Amino acid sequence: MRKKLNERDRRIYFATEALRIGHGGISQIAKASGVSRVTITHGIEELERGTVVEGRIRHKGGGRKKITNRYPEIKQELSLLTHAKGDPMKRLLWTTKSIVKLAEELEKKQYQLHPVTIMHILHQMGYSLKPNKKNIEGESHEDRDLQFQHINKQCEIFEGNNNPIISVDCKKKEKPGNFKNNGQEWTEKGKKDETQVNAYDFFSLADGNVAPYGVYDVLKKKGFVNVGIDHDTAVFAVESIRRWWNTSGHQMYPHATAILITADGGGSNGVRNKLFKKELQKLVNEIQIPITLCHYPPATSKWNVIEHQLFSFISINWRAKPLTSLAVVLELISHTTTKSGLTVTAMADMNKYQTGIKISNEEIEQLNILRNNFHGEWNYTINPQLSPTL
Repeated sequence: MRKKLNERDRRIYFATEALRIGHGGISQIAKASGVSRVTITHGIEELERGTVVEGRIRHKGGGRKKITNRYPEIKQELSLLTHAKGDPMKRLLWTTKSIVKLAEELEKKQYQLHPVTIMHILHQMGYSLKPNKKNIEGESHEDRDLQFQHINKQCEIFEGNNNPIISVDCKKKEKPGNFKNNGQEWTEKGKKDETQVNAYDFFSLADGNVAPYGVYDVLKKKGFVNVGIDHDTAVFAVESIRRWWNTSGHQMYPHATAILITADGGGSNGVRNKLFKKELQKLVNEIQIPITLCHYPPATSKWNVIEHQLFSFISINWRAKPLTSLAVVLELISHTTTKSGLTVTAMADMNKYQTGIKISNEEIEQLNILRNNFHGEWNYTINPQLSPTL
């Protein structure tokens, strides 16, 4: 019955039993129940005075007093110790010290506080635990917002014409091998065969590397990942787009008259990558469909749709799973799904891609590129060539 009674009911019950026993009853009940003699005595006093109040567990003002009442200056002391950091425009602060360290510092000042108590006080003061956040990419361009508006307008036009809109990028390279992969998974407690991985992740222990180049279909919410085993070059990037079109793109958009690609401004599909433009011209000549490029402005790669609509879910799906081989990488990527309907197709690209290929300005001038009036280096359309010279 003890678990069914609240603090007041237990106190009155133990007091009643002690009175029933008579002389020595308090000691006997205290010993049998493990309750303090003081608690039983208070219960007896309540019964004798008739001060048991219905609906209350304790008398008004009873119970442990708040630490802030005991130490009115404790918040000020904590503020001095934490060296408060935060955004002055927001009511959000964070501290560089753990609550255990703060408890040790306060103990030196004769304050006896449990770390959990310090945590509650910090929350009351507006503090919170804050991890590092990847947010600084570089200096923003003055036309940053205008470029985003331009991309949004282009997406509306292409969607209205039922033409494909794809976001492309190459995910971080991975080393296939029995290496630790960040994250945790639910495992039966005491299970002996938990996954064991290498203590070191040296490249010499890896089975080469893999470069997952992703193509995310914004309208159909479908992902395609071309997993290469060589360098992430412009030729590899365009080959990944070609494979997407040949495997699924042309089937989902049989009447497409144009393709819109949104991409970062750097890397294998960068703004200044001449080889990327030349290889795209080859693809355009093959499929006879113009491709429009809209590059994200500098220092905004994290806004690329593929980052948070495809790559993030792939990382979640393979968390805590060692990427032991190319086959495992392909399987884990292919099994990535979401409640919103995301499905992913993955294939292996066993080709070797040469690095250091130079493209001259004369070769670029031969390409059939129509640049937009607004930042033509970011926004341009590659049209089919009547007489391909590539």
